[in-house]
Amino acid sequence: MILKDLLSQLKDIKIFGNENTSISSITFDSRKIEENCLFVAIKGTVSDGHDYIKMATEKGAKAIVCETIPEGIDNTFVQVKNSSEALAYIASTFYDNPSSKLTLVGVTGTNGKTTTATLLYELFRKFGHKVGLLSTVCNYINEEAVPATHTTPDPIELNRLLAKMVSSGCEYAFMEVSSHSVAQHRITGLDFDGGIFTNITRDHMDYHLTFDNYLNAKKTFFDRLKPTAFALTNCDDKNGKTMLQHTKAIKKTYSLRTLADFNAKILEASFDGMLLTINKTEVFVPFIGKFNAYNLLGIYGTAVSLGKEPLEVLRLISTLHSVSGRFEALHAPKGYTAIVDYAHTPDALENVLSTINELRQKRNLITVVGCGGDRDKGKRPMMAKVAFKGSSKVIFTSDNPRTEDPQNILNDMLTGLSEEEQKNVLVIEDRRQAIKTACALAQKGDVILVAGKGHEDYQIIGKEKFHFDDHEEIKNCF
Repeated sequence: MILKDLLSQLKDIKIFGNENTSISSITFDSRKIEENCLFVAIKGTVSDGHDYIKMATEKGAKAIVCETIPEGIDNTFVQVKNSSEALAYIASTFYDNPSSKLTLVGVTGTNGKTTTATLLYELFRKFGHKVGLLSTVCNYINEEAVPATHTTPDPIELNRLLAKMVSSGCEYAFMEVSSHSVAQHRITGLDFDGGIFTNITRDHMDYHLTFDNYLNAKKTFFDRLKPTAFALTNCDDKNGKTMLQHTKAIKKTYSLRTLADFNAKILEASFDGMLLTINKTEVFVPFIGKFNAYNLLGIYGTAVSLGKEPLEVLRLISTLHSVSGRFEALHAPKGYTAIVDYAHTPDALENVLSTINELRQKRNLITVVGCGGDRDKGKRPMMAKVAFKGSSKVIFTSDNPRTEDPQNILNDMLTGLSEEEQKNVLVIEDRRQAIKTACALAQKGDVILVAGKGHEDYQIIGKEKFHFDDHEEIKNCF
């Protein structure tokens, strides 16, 4: 593309050099700089792209987008106020604005994003549509799986995937919208037709620093929706209505407790599923837990908001199945049940534990849980307290320790318990051994919860990824 055409969506820019230069690719990663590319210098949390401008020029970059123009370098420069925001618009333009050619719906919230987005993808495929999915577990271009590295990809990868969905004939796309992606302008410039808010509790404080910053990142997504889009919020969450305060979109609500556009009630529940009423119609679903009732209600509200017939939506919802690592039940030959769940926040863990406790009757609940390294330390004692309170027996272990000493993470968790409570906790640093111990302790009818990693098939120790899958470890114990 011609540089000036690539910049067509940008405002308040200054161009120094040849605006008619031809650009063959765009990048913000100094390792991917090639001949005739446009290099966008972004100030990141770890490094500053402005430090690589000279290298970019030497490797053949035809033009540079940056916030501060360096001295003594001969190239075409585009000066912008915010490089991250500029990159998002440039990427969208480079790939011919693919989001405008799809019905694109974003899902945001602390918990439930993956389940909601994935089940919407499955639901609309059951309606006979070609559909795209952008999620934590895996991205899909209809049937083609594309490995995911982030909850929400960077703007270049994001628009490339959306463009591939368009060229593959996809009509709909459902995507998780993380708070990071809003704050870092990864989704800026995308044309959303709807947004869903699931809930919000403490998470990512290592990045956002305050809960208000985290909340505002979620809210900003709704603030930017167009008037013809819908904004669907869980009004049982105390911050649910906040999401709708300044949105121009059509406001919709869902609830299990109060009058809303979409209502549900749990009539019966077991480890096999739930009987619900959704907008006064009964439906049995093979999902467990109040949190899943909320997820399914959000999915129902989205499908109806997109024009699908309510009874047909319910019929197809009854045929859906749980997402990998989200309250996934495995039944042991010895007669106990093991549940793998991604719960890695205090609220998510509490939801999963309360659901199991409502169903397990008098049998024991053994919980295996840890906390990630190089992440929010403040939630570690909170996670420990929730796990201890909701379990018959608890085993603290490693999650993804990353560059932290695993024992230090475990010590942080233990500060959430009294000295007396700590005597009733097993601390086993090795996650494989912790799972083996839980399975050895379990008797017929007991329930084991292995929490924190869910779908992940790896463990990050130091800066390396090692293969590790909670499902595999449990099945080996079986």
